[in-house]
Amino acid sequence: MAMRQTPLTCSGHTRPVVDLAFSGVTPYGYFLISACKDGKPMLRQGDTGDWIGTFLGHKGAVWGATLNMDATKAATAAADFTAKVWDAVSGDELITLAHKHIVKSVDFTQDSNYLLTGGQDKLLRIYDLSKPEAEPDVVSGHTSGIKKALWSSDDKQILSADDKTVRLWDRSTMTEVKSLNVAMSVSSMEYVPEGQILVITYGRTIAFHSAETLEQIKSFEAPATINSASLHPAKECLVAGGEDFKLYKYDYNTGEELESYKGHFGPIHCVRFSPDGELYASGSEDGTLRLWQTTVGKTYGLWKCVVPEEENAEAAKARTTLPGTAEEEIVAEEIASENSDTVYSSTPEVKA
Repeated sequence: MAMRQTPLTCSGHTRPVVDLAFSGVTPYGYFLISACKDGKPMLRQGDTGDWIGTFLGHKGAVWGATLNMDATKAATAAADFTAKVWDAVSGDELITLAHKHIVKSVDFTQDSNYLLTGGQDKLLRIYDLSKPEAEPDVVSGHTSGIKKALWSSDDKQILSADDKTVRLWDRSTMTEVKSLNVAMSVSSMEYVPEGQILVITYGRTIAFHSAETLEQIKSFEAPATINSASLHPAKECLVAGGEDFKLYKYDYNTGEELESYKGHFGPIHCVRFSPDGELYASGSEDGTLRLWQTTVGKTYGLWKCVVPEEENAEAAKARTTLPGTAEEEIVAEEIASENSDTVYSSTPEVKA
């Protein structure tokens, strides 16, 4: 029986959501951080979307946000010419790193000791967080503003993208190893350590490259301009979202489109799979994040799915109930034309 998606909608932001990132799996579950033009990045429980806290301190749009693996630290990149490091448990601001222009990207090393930043001044900076007052190591070579910068190969290399160029750098020598030119402006980049895969989107293209050589592995063409794509941890499928408000799901091996559906009420700026691959999150111009099940109909997180046995397949409904709200059921009917939402704030309330 085919069932439609019933996403969890996370409200709270007042402007477009432009970046999001998951932590690794911790003893307390995994976590999700979102960057928004409202200047107030938010931390949420990753599998439910429940709001945990808001990091207050930036004086401009926040363009990038990330968590370290164990979700004890967060980092944000903003239009106020700073990057900030936060205690993700208490919410306290730990370090402010001044830049000379808008900062677009932040990424921790695996040991959380160093922070990589990139932005409009075309420079990569590596900060030793044990000595935040010290001058950072600076890597120059980009010819336009840096959109994304990521550690790769066990933090021995750096991958960075400006307008139409992706560059691979050696950390020890601070020199460029290789560069890749693409036909249109790079809209997103994701590094998958298992298998050393780099996911790049530009125009309608979703391209997969070796993170070690930048050689192309494969690429797919989507029906609309894509702003972000993410590869499932098991490399079975990928999701992508863009300018037509839709989310697309493809088989990674064959390129076959598995699903497509209206995901938001505005262009989608960012999509990411959770570390366990059970769901993916999307952030949009409409100011919301939404969480989607990788396998529709599976009981996971707030999705509790029961198919009534006495009804035939055509009339069957997947019943989704949320903890503590048994009297307010969400019923997802089979193959509906639009997606209904589960809307909740910091105190979960359920609306059909």
